[in-house]
Amino acid sequence: MIEWLQTNGIKIGIIVVLGLIGYLVVKRAIPRLVKKTIVMRMKDKPEYAIATRSKTISHVITNTVGVLIGIIVLFSILGQVGVNIAPALASLGVIGLAISFGAQSLIKDIINGLFILLEDQYGIGDVIRVGGVSGLVEEVNLRRTVLRDLDGIVHYVPNSEISIASNFTKEYSRVNLNIAVAYGEDLDRVIEVVNRVCKQISQEPGWNNKIIKPPQVLRVDALLDSGIEIKILGDTRPNMQWEVMGELRKRIKKEFDQESIEIPWPHIKVFMGGQTN
Repeated sequence: MIEWLQTNGIKIGIIVVLGLIGYLVVKRAIPRLVKKTIVMRMKDKPEYAIATRSKTISHVITNTVGVLIGIIVLFSILGQVGVNIAPALASLGVIGLAISFGAQSLIKDIINGLFILLEDQYGIGDVIRVGGVSGLVEEVNLRRTVLRDLDGIVHYVPNSEISIASNFTKEYSRVNLNIAVAYGEDLDRVIEVVNRVCKQISQEPGWNNKIIKPPQVLRVDALLDSGIEIKILGDTRPNMQWEVMGELRKRIKKEFDQESIEIPWPHIKVFMGGQTN
């Protein structure tokens, strides 16, 4: 036993150490190589788009190579402890063939995952809607997409169930905001006030780097029961649209208060029938 440990035990230890070193090298080298490749192919894209793409591809490749290294280490150890690897490989082939007939969804997951990565439909850090679920992408691999929604709930969506993917943060995001005013207000004056607020926030430090195209009034969007809706559109950096819209709502409300512009609320007028003499 002691003699076996002195010979095979040392070899097994060396195999495990080499496997661990190989994985650590891969974990450090792949992100650098991927980033260089992505930078060369996406020269005209902004830095955050390159970073998102690089992180997603690196994560998938590192995990895949890590699994392969683990398999190689396992079979190497089995060889050292006297297990005949050839029959084991043959058995795995038969088992794999049997499993493949019942794993069509898994194969579809992997195929869809490849298309998602190759077409750069979305990546880690994007906000998307897939499979009827919306959230922030925390992980993408060949089998599934992991999302976390605003309630902090984590959703695991198999790639085979993704037929339509909606990306809210692809290259840029959009401010799409409706503001309502009362029917008695001068619309030209209201539009001037709103555009002034939009211009101010677009020029302020801390906000100008989040806004790509300054928001402005696009049109009178609807005539509602209680007021008139004005649509505001503008472009922001990815993921910044909700923060910018929240700040715009706050500033427009303050400006409307100072300018005595009425924001409508639901109300009912009751007409009483007059008496006839």
